[in-house]
Amino acid sequence: MRRSTIDFDTVRSIGLLLPGVEESTAYGFLALKLRGQLLACLPANRSAEPNSLVVRMDLDDRAELLAADPDVYYVTDHYLGFNAVLVRLSRVNHDVLRDLLGTAYKCVTRNAAPRSPARRRRHHRTTK
Repeated sequence: MRRSTIDFDTVRSIGLLLPGVEESTAYGFLALKLRGQLLACLPANRSAEPNSLVVRMDLDDRAELLAADPDVYYVTDHYLGFNAVLVRLSRVNHDVLRDLLGTAYKCVTRNAAPRSPARRRRHHRTTK
């Protein structure tokens, strides 16, 4: 049986099923975003291995993945400061990819808290 290849077309087809996710770019590379916030993209930095994907997530989640399966998940020095992990697409299946994009979606929605009313008032100008 032929093994299916995971590439950005697969990432796109799974990611666009999530509410509000749109295809976009990040640094000129294909990306998926939610309200302008990055979920996943092709790595722009050359330190990433070919056929990798940058997936947004909290640093605690990233640490767990790196410890659990370093053959699939990795970071390079360039990505250490980012809330993201690099994923070797050749080593994941559709179910894992769906879970990763779901984690990215939760990360973005959790970190995109609406501005408080007090903060909005402070920035609101009135004319008299």
